[in-house]
Amino acid sequence: MTIGSLNLIDLAIVVAYLATVVYIGKRAASATKSEDGFFLAGRKLGKLYQFFLNFGNATEPQGAVSTASFVYQQGAPGAWLSFQTVFMNPYFWFMNVWFRRVRLTTLSDLFETRYVSKKLSLFYALFQILVACVFLGFGNVTAYKIASSLVVKQDAQWTAEDRASVEGYRELKRLDKQHATAPLSGEAKARLDNLRDRNTRGELHSYITVLNDIMFYVVFGIIVGAYIVMGGMAAAAVNEGLQSVLIIVFSLLLIPTGLHAIGGWSALAGKVPAQMFSLFGSGNTDQFSVVGLGAIFLVSVVQNAGLSHNMGICGSAKDEFAARSGVSGTYLKRFMIILWAFAGLIAVAMFGVGGLADPDATWGAMSNKLLGPGLIGLMLAGVLAGTMSTLAAKALAISSLFVRNVYRQIWPDITQAQGVFYARCTIVAVLVLGTLAALTMGSFFSIVKIVLKVNIPFGAAVLLTFWWRRVTAPAVWWCVVLSTLTILVIPRVASAIPALATHATLTQMSTKPGVGVYFESVVHQKANDLTSPLMAKSGFLSNEFNFEAWVVSQFGVDVPALSVSQRFTLQFFFDGLFPFVVLVIASLLTRPTEPKIVAQFYGTMKTPVGATPELEAGAVEETRRNPARFDHTKLVPGSNWEFCKWDRVDTIGFLGCCALSATIVGIFLGLLRWAAPG
Repeated sequence: MTIGSLNLIDLAIVVAYLATVVYIGKRAASATKSEDGFFLAGRKLGKLYQFFLNFGNATEPQGAVSTASFVYQQGAPGAWLSFQTVFMNPYFWFMNVWFRRVRLTTLSDLFETRYVSKKLSLFYALFQILVACVFLGFGNVTAYKIASSLVVKQDAQWTAEDRASVEGYRELKRLDKQHATAPLSGEAKARLDNLRDRNTRGELHSYITVLNDIMFYVVFGIIVGAYIVMGGMAAAAVNEGLQSVLIIVFSLLLIPTGLHAIGGWSALAGKVPAQMFSLFGSGNTDQFSVVGLGAIFLVSVVQNAGLSHNMGICGSAKDEFAARSGVSGTYLKRFMIILWAFAGLIAVAMFGVGGLADPDATWGAMSNKLLGPGLIGLMLAGVLAGTMSTLAAKALAISSLFVRNVYRQIWPDITQAQGVFYARCTIVAVLVLGTLAALTMGSFFSIVKIVLKVNIPFGAAVLLTFWWRRVTAPAVWWCVVLSTLTILVIPRVASAIPALATHATLTQMSTKPGVGVYFESVVHQKANDLTSPLMAKSGFLSNEFNFEAWVVSQFGVDVPALSVSQRFTLQFFFDGLFPFVVLVIASLLTRPTEPKIVAQFYGTMKTPVGATPELEAGAVEETRRNPARFDHTKLVPGSNWEFCKWDRVDTIGFLGCCALSATIVGIFLGLLRWAAPG
């Protein structure tokens, strides 16, 4: 008995994994009687659990699948969307402590405590519930992309529509290859342009799956919901151990099997274009420049601070060193990224440049071709494990936000048991919303850009809250509203507005077929009529409008003359800096928060976490009486800047993280040079 490429052995492995995670959730249920136990596991998680929580939460299959896809399309520089995070680890050495020392349960608590604003706290909670839909949707899409490519229809099962789609794709690839070597006749060129237009519309496919997307999302959501609803953070932490092992296996499987299929390590040099081994690019206008990488890094740092699960993961640590030890988990992910990148290069050797109609299916196509019975099931279990670990942390964070910062604002007298019950209901609700979001999403590149930017408005507010005493609540409001409109709303809804989607200036096409100057995807208004005007491809939320580039063009910048990479860089620098400009200007123009409240917040944030509950309570009480007792540690005494002088642990940890980051980059460069020709 088989379902596509899955046989009984594969099915048994997947079912066994799913049964195990549900069992773990049931076993952990006894520790979830209170909100503190459900959301933070009683703040008792040590170094090992922090390692698994950070690794599992950071190492998601969508990262593997998207990295392999980008590398397949662009070569090694395509890894930078994920690999730039290697430079964030020294920052995590400090950030994890900040989130532990504020001694709060959710990030909404941060806004209520620092700005005495329940409305701002409530808005953050509601905003993050919507943001969670993006993350959960991305996880669902990733799992489905891989699973669907493993469960495909055989030729004999194709409908006439299926056959036309696959044969049209094959003709497109054939004409593309001919066009690359010699000019095509007028008729052939017109046919190629027509097929490219159809491909941009999503009408052509390299395979046909038998897996129904809605059914997949429903079953997947039920399993994730079951173990998190029962066991909360304790179940998530225990499951991370199992899931982390499966993620490592998942990341390793395609490397030896892929190298064997192409003829060994040395075959990479002969089958992959030489420029694809250059980590810093080769001048290709589609690749990320060094300046572009700086823009991506800026956005990554900013948005990371606004992630709702930061407080839950770091806050669950039993002490500061346990929180900081989570950095080791994120370092292991950087090695996984190197494996994912080489999977993409192996895919180039296997399928050829542009050999897949849907580059997002690179990982699944490799799995389907390389893995036999049992290994396919193990791969699918690894995909599910990694996705579940990410979804679990996000769903828990959202449930805590809802209960503590939405529900309790309306009904403050609910019991702890009621709070846990409503948290469980919230988990079910956000998983359903994540399923609906998955149905609206486009390509991985489009989704990754959303994920990178969706938390920028509040991420900037959180960072400046930690760094600058002068930030005000009205400034945060202005930052969040203006940044959300500029970075998230207008770019995502523009293609649904006919006047914008058909505007001649806005729908200019770049030199790359199907890619616009301002819109991500551009097609002809009439299918199969290449003389019809251009328009933005329809797709609410899935066809991004580069509003930032348009804004800059109003100041005289010749945006159409810029390369794809340059427009991408411009967009990301704008997005990373704009919220801070609004925050600073608005803060200086508005009244500061009550000084006593502000002093208490920063005093608590600088108070080290006690080694025992008694020492912890004593330290917090002393700070309550004298909030300024750590002001002598400020780097700029007497100023509003809250940066502090480093102690021995800060310095050694930071330098160690920098050295390890440099070593990992060196290993990646060394492997690429070893694999490259000559």
